[in-house]
Order: sequence, then C-alpha cells, then structure tokens
Amino acid sequence: MKLLHRIERCYECLMRSLLALSLCALAFGPHAEAGTISDLFCDDSARLEKQLMTRHGAQKLGRGMRGPDALIEVWIDQRGDWTLVQSYANGTSCIVAMGEHWQEIARTQDPA
Repeated sequence: MKLLHRIERCYECLMRSLLALSLCALAFGPHAEAGTISDLFCDDSARLEKQLMTRHGAQKLGRGMRGPDALIEVWIDQRGDWTLVQSYANGTSCIVAMGEHWQEIARTQDPA
C-alpha cells in the first residue's frame, strides 16, 4: 500500500512538473508571426499571379527551372518584400518562402 501511495505522489509530482514546463514553453517560446500570406499557400497559377500583382503590388523579377515539372519565380513589391513561388506543370503554384529587404546585386562580367 505504501508503494502504491508513493507511486501516486510521484505521478502527481511529474504531472505538475510537465504542466509547469509546458506553460513556460508557451510563455517564453517562439511565437508565430502573422504574415500577409501564409507560409505555404497553393492555388491556380493564374489566380495566384493575379493576387500577387493586384493585392500585393508585386512584379516578377526572375525565374528559373527547378526540374522538368517545376519553375521557381521571384516576386518583389515596391517596399522590397519578396515572395518565392514554385509553379508546377499541372497549373498549380505555391508560395514557398517570403521575406523583406530585397536587394538587387549587379551582375559582374566574366573576365574570360
């Protein structure tokens, strides 16, 4: 009986410790920041492109192939916020990354 009582007390102590640890993690842990577009948002390519241009004032700066079925595009708005979009051959595009303070770097000429 004493052993059972000790186990119950130990269990209660463990649960209180886990609860306290969870509350500390919630209070002091990293918080998700609200963005203008979700971290991974997929839509029809034409609809997503229209949304980037009209709602966010972004323009396509460049693009490149990522594979036989995927194209990566960089979109920039007037404030310097950038959006990385991956477009697929099936007509779907997904926002895969976003950031701010885009800076263009001038290309250097190949000395050869």
